[in-house]
Amino acid sequence: MHQFSDQELVSGILNGSSAHQSALYHQYSVPMFRILLRYAKDRAEAEDMLQDGFVRVFRDMAQFRGEGALGGWIRRIMVNTALSHLRKQRDFVKDVPDFNVFESKFHTEEDFASNLDAETLMSYLQKLPPGYRTVFNFYAIEGFSHEEIAEQLGISIGTSKSQLYKAREFLKKILDKSFKINYTTHD
Repeated sequence: MHQFSDQELVSGILNGSSAHQSALYHQYSVPMFRILLRYAKDRAEAEDMLQDGFVRVFRDMAQFRGEGALGGWIRRIMVNTALSHLRKQRDFVKDVPDFNVFESKFHTEEDFASNLDAETLMSYLQKLPPGYRTVFNFYAIEGFSHEEIAEQLGISIGTSKSQLYKAREFLKKILDKSFKINYTTHD
């Protein structure tokens, strides 16, 4: 398949070229799918998000200003698509107004994911409840602040911190259980 520049892709799509749409999809579908897998509970949900995301990309292509990379623009659309999918789920994030009890643990906690391979980490992330998973992704992977997460999700900063704390605790339990199983079976 012909490799088009970002500018060629945009102008071709704006002119209705299915070849350019196909090229854009082939170029960006795999990396975007990997991103969506972090937000989805499973591959099927990530595939739905990907399909909806590309519909938005093609529909909104005229809004791409070329001020940054096309891939970055598509990534933002995909993350927003994932969020809109997650917001439709009941009890996506429960508001927990008081986070003070957890505050001190955040400053000393080691990054638990540093020694995991990507596939293992992905399977653990997909076991998280949607609110935990989304806040964890925004904070630990996307680098958002709690203020930015609260604004994006329409929750309080305390809820963002609480969801992150709970996500980390949940993941630690999964890791502890996994480590015990692997440790005992490899003796």
